[in-house]
Amino acid sequence: MNVLVDMNLSPDWVPVLQRHGWSAVHWSTIGDPRATDRTIMDWAAANGYIVFTHDLDFGALLALTRATGPSVLQIRVDDVLPDYLEGVVIAALKQHDADLASGALVAVDESKSRVRVLPI
Repeated sequence: MNVLVDMNLSPDWVPVLQRHGWSAVHWSTIGDPRATDRTIMDWAAANGYIVFTHDLDFGALLALTRATGPSVLQIRVDDVLPDYLEGVVIAALKQHDADLASGALVAVDESKSRVRVLPI
């Protein structure tokens, strides 16, 4: 699975994801840091990436457009640093691998995750 880390998350997520076997890039290394969410979504869809974000707008964008992709992994916690959240994120990626591969919005917090199959 290819993971695009959104601007609102630390680039420190990239080596964490890579260490667990995923291909990962931070948006700041491939695109304009001021790019719109739509631009980021379009790039992810065109290049076979899921979007990993803390931004609720990505879920809203999926709902408004009834898009079938790209998949979005959305974390819904205050502390979004890998030191705190690595285990939760890695577990969610493993648990929902098939859903993310086929098109889903996965919302994750410290205690649970929720999957909505696309389109929503």
